[in-house]
Amino acid sequence: MTAEEIEAAHVVAPPKLNGPVTLREYDPRWPGVFEREAARMRERLGHVDHRIEHVGSTSVPALPAKPVIDILLTVSDSGDEASYVPALEPLGFTLVIREPDWYEHRVLRKYDLDPSVESANLHVLPEGCEEAVRMLRFRDWLRTDSGDRELYADAKRSLSGQSWEYMQNYADAKSRVVAAILERAMAGENGRRAG
Repeated sequence: MTAEEIEAAHVVAPPKLNGPVTLREYDPRWPGVFEREAARMRERLGHVDHRIEHVGSTSVPALPAKPVIDILLTVSDSGDEASYVPALEPLGFTLVIREPDWYEHRVLRKYDLDPSVESANLHVLPEGCEEAVRMLRFRDWLRTDSGDRELYADAKRSLSGQSWEYMQNYADAKSRVVAAILERAMAGENGRRAG
């Protein structure tokens, strides 16, 4: 994404990184932080059909990660912010990204979750959309394939040491290795189905 696209997607001014990305080795506390937040969210979202999943690098044991818990919330219409944003605001989540032209993607952010993390990014997408499926496929593959998990870890370590204007630039730089891993994950899924 260009700086203009990043700024246009943000509800508030996007924070600039202007430096390297901080990675930490996998912390076994991260799944518990996710579970605690997910339980609170489920209580607040009882009126909405939804699914909550732990995604991103903190959801994959043995993978280094930014100390940010990525959460995927799927709902029937992520563009209907009124159905979920007001329910999550009392938990400390704030809407920070709105991308209506990209699967109606929304991101809410929360700080002060736990000493082991800096924040949480809550990605809201429509149930069954291609991006939600991709996020879950990538997580599930990295949990089971040690070779691709190590390949991704190496790419993250290499890229994290460079200087990035925005965190999104770092994420975009990983897109080639992510695409290659996803291709193998799809082939692996197809192979299991055929077997």
